[in-house]
Amino acid sequence: MKARKSRTFFHSLNHAYTGIRATAAREKNFRRHIFVAILAVILCIVFRVEPWKFALVAFAIFFVLATELFNTAIESIVDLVCGDKRHPLAKIAKDASAGAVLLAAIFSLVVGAIVAFEILGRYL
Repeated sequence: MKARKSRTFFHSLNHAYTGIRATAAREKNFRRHIFVAILAVILCIVFRVEPWKFALVAFAIFFVLATELFNTAIESIVDLVCGDKRHPLAKIAKDASAGAVLLAAIFSLVVGAIVAFEILGRYL
């Protein structure tokens, strides 16, 4: 059976939204990332973070969420292809995609720490 392409831009948006929602429903780490992202945005607003620093925070947030979506997609494809069988290449694919999320999360922590230390510097 051949997959059908979306007919309109809005159909494509709906598919994208469905993928994000499905990932949030299935993946506890994705929900944690969303919670931390909302908290970071609220803190940026409360502490009136400069727009360019807020842009860095937003980039870090979207970078983490995007890598988590890719990680979920890769893991799902590997599980579909391999089923219950273990294969060394499947492990590499899953570990590498998890590593990408880890790198994105470390990047976001570094960005968050830089912004947080600047904010703390204002009050100390």
